[in-house]
Amino acid sequence: MTDTTVTAGHLVRSEIFSGGEWVDQHGTDQIVVTSPVDGREVGRAPRGNQADVDHAVSAARRAFDAGPWPELSPAERGQWLDRLADELERRGDDIAAMITAEIGQPIRVSTPWGGKRPMAHLRFYAQVARDLQTEVERPNSAREGTSTIRREPRGVAAVIVPWNHPFASTTLKLGPALAAGCTVVIKPAEETPLDIYVLAEACREIGLPAGVVNIVPGGRETGQMLVAHPGIDKVGFTGSTAAGRAIAGALGERLLPVTLELGGKSPAVILESADLDDVMASLRGASFENSGQICASLTRILVPQSRYDEVRDRLLAQMRSLAVGDPWDTATDLGPLVSARIRDRVLSLVRNAEASGASVTRTHEELPGEGCFVSPMLVENASMDSEIAQTEVFGPVVSLHAYASPDEAIELANNSSYGLAAAVYGDPDEAEAMARRIQAGTVGINGYRPDLNHPYGGYKQSGMGREFAPEAVQAYQNTKTIWR
Repeated sequence: MTDTTVTAGHLVRSEIFSGGEWVDQHGTDQIVVTSPVDGREVGRAPRGNQADVDHAVSAARRAFDAGPWPELSPAERGQWLDRLADELERRGDDIAAMITAEIGQPIRVSTPWGGKRPMAHLRFYAQVARDLQTEVERPNSAREGTSTIRREPRGVAAVIVPWNHPFASTTLKLGPALAAGCTVVIKPAEETPLDIYVLAEACREIGLPAGVVNIVPGGRETGQMLVAHPGIDKVGFTGSTAAGRAIAGALGERLLPVTLELGGKSPAVILESADLDDVMASLRGASFENSGQICASLTRILVPQSRYDEVRDRLLAQMRSLAVGDPWDTATDLGPLVSARIRDRVLSLVRNAEASGASVTRTHEELPGEGCFVSPMLVENASMDSEIAQTEVFGPVVSLHAYASPDEAIELANNSSYGLAAAVYGDPDEAEAMARRIQAGTVGINGYRPDLNHPYGGYKQSGMGREFAPEAVQAYQNTKTIWR
C-alpha cells in the first residue's frame, strides 16, 4: 500500500480494491471528503471511472466463473463470513471513527452502527449459510417419483450503498450475497468512500479468495456504469426513490433482478390507550436518531384529538432534551446533517411549509456556529397532502397530526406514496389490529425494533424485494428445477 498516506487523521487513497489487490485508479479524478462539522478536509478517494468499474467487475466475474467461491458448500462460506466478522470486530473502533469523521454521525451512534452491527450481520448470515438448503426433493403431481429444486447463486452482484449508515448498509447486502455464493462489487456513497477501505483490508488479512469482494468508490456516474455493466447479474441498492426508479428501469431493459430499499415517510400512530412515557422513549430514537437521516424514521406523528396537546407538550420536551453538537462528544444525540446541500434542502422544505400556513417550532435556538447543524423542528397544522407531510425530509423534522377516529388514523397513515415503516402505540391487541391495516412493509407494536431474522422492505415507492432474514439470501439466488 505504498500509494496510501495517513497523516493527522487525514486519509488519502488512490486505489480501488479489485481481485484481492490494491489497484491504482485508472484516472486522476478524486472525491474530496469534508467534515460537515467544520468543513475540514477529512480525506480523498478515487472517483471510479469506466476502466475502474471494468477491472472490478472482471475480477468478480473471474472469481465466480473460475474461482472456488460458488463451488464451496454454504457451510464453508459461513466459515469465511465468521472470519471476516472477527477481523472487522478488531477494527470496529476505526470504522466508527471514520464514519463520524466523514458524515458527522455522533460517535454514540457510529459505535454500534459501524463498529458492532456490521459484524452481527455477517455472523447472522454465516449461520443462515450453515442452515441453507440448496436442494429439495418434491413429489411430481402427474407421474411417479420426485424432481429436484435447486437454489444456485446468481453470479456477480453489484452492491450500491447509502451514506447514512454506510458500513451496516454494506454488510446487510454483502452477507446474503456471499452466503448465496455470489461475488460482489461494492460502490460506496460519494459522501462515505473512506470507511469501506477497512473492509478491503480485512478481506486481505483473512485471505478471502481473490475477486470475491471488490470495491470501486465513486459518485452517481460510477454507480450508473456499474448498473449498466454487462458483467453484472444482480443489483442491490439502498437510496432515494428517484435513483431506485432509474436503476429499476435500466435493469428492466435487460431483465435483471434488483432489490431496492428506498425512501419513507413513516407514521407513528398513537392510540388513546398509549402510555406516553413508552411512546416518548421510543420516538427519541425512532424519529431522531442520526439527526433524522434514516429512511425508516417515524416522521408523521398521528394522535387522537383528545390527546393532542398532551402529546405536543411531551414531544417538544423530548426534542428540547436532545443534545445537538460535537459528534465526538459521547453525550451528543444529534450531530450535523451530512452536507450543506442536505441542510439547505431540509431548511427549504420547512420554509415552504411555513409559507403554506403550517406552524414550526424550533426547539434549539443556539447551534454550533459553523457546520451543517439544524435544530429539531415540530411542524403543526400541515395538511396531510402538503409537501412537508408527503416528502421525505431526511432531517430532525416531524409533523404532528390529529385524528378523530381509528378509521381516520388509518386513512392518514396510508396517505403516502411511501410504505416502508410504521409503528402503533397502545393496547397491544388494538395496535396489532391497526398494524394489519397499515400499508407498510414493516410495522412495530409499541416501538419500532427491526429484527434481522424477519424480512425488511417497503410497499409502494419505498422499494421492491426484501432484505434481512433468509429471504435476503434468496434474492441472490436462481431457482432451477430438474425434472425426472
